[in-house]
Formats: sequence, structure tokens, C-alpha cells
Amino acid sequence: MPADSLQPLEMAAVRDFLTFARIGHLATADTAGVPHNVPLCFWFDGARFYFAIDEKPKRGSVMALRRMRNIAANPNVALIVDHYEEHWHSLAYVLVHGRASVVEEREEYLLALRSLRDKYSQYRAMALSIENNPVVRIDPIRVHVWGERFKPTPGAAARPPST
Repeated sequence: MPADSLQPLEMAAVRDFLTFARIGHLATADTAGVPHNVPLCFWFDGARFYFAIDEKPKRGSVMALRRMRNIAANPNVALIVDHYEEHWHSLAYVLVHGRASVVEEREEYLLALRSLRDKYSQYRAMALSIENNPVVRIDPIRVHVWGERFKPTPGAAARPPST
């Protein structure tokens, strides 16, 4: 398996794993280093990760959510996408260290939201807007993969990243 870098994102097995995974876990920390971890739905565009703050009941404004406060104060995040089975040879994870930011550009927001709605039908029934429901982009800095499914097979070539 490749060493920590962005190189794993070029591997077909990693890209497929991230494309079809249904849930990830986002770790953030405040300025004092106090960690916070939440499960989330995400979309992987082949290079970056996106998630939305949806309509589920929240206390206060969406920007008051701990994950959003933490990202504003400390944009360094970790996203782990994993797979568990009782047959441990099938265990796998992708750990992404990156920098998170709220998507400000309308076209990028709409693309991410459309893609999240394509992946998760629950979002289709929600009236999400750039004004009330931020989308966050994670730009990977370092990626670590683990699991038998990610071991290179002889003669297998990496797929080029999609654009």
C-alpha cells in the first residue's frame, strides 16, 4: 500500500471504496485541541470530499454546531471511511487528513448538493439552500489506506483522477 500522501486517491480500489461508501466519521478539534467526532453522509468527487448540514433538528443556528465552530476555529480535520465485517480479511479503512472550509461559490455548492442528492435520496425531500444549509469541502492533505482490498495486484494500473 502506498505511504501516506495523496497517492492512494489514485488507486481504483480506493476511489471505488470512497465513491460507494455510505457513511464516514468526521473528527474536528477546537482551538484547545478538544476532539469532536460525528458520523456523516459525504460525496467524494475524485479529489475532494463534501458534506452538507441538512434539515435535521439542530439546537440554534447551523454555524453554532460544534463541528462548524471547530472548523471555523481550526480547519484541520480527519475523515475516516471504514468497512467492518466479521470476516476480518474484509476489514478496510481510508483515513483522510485535510483542511475543511465552507463552500462559498454558488456553482460548487450546487454541484456538491446535486451530487449528495444523487447519492442519498433523503436529501431530495429537503429544501436545502446555500443561505441556511452550508456545504463543507475537505481538501485532502494526507491519505492513509489499510486493508487487503487496497493491496496492489500485479499488472493493475491506477485509474487517473476524475476532473
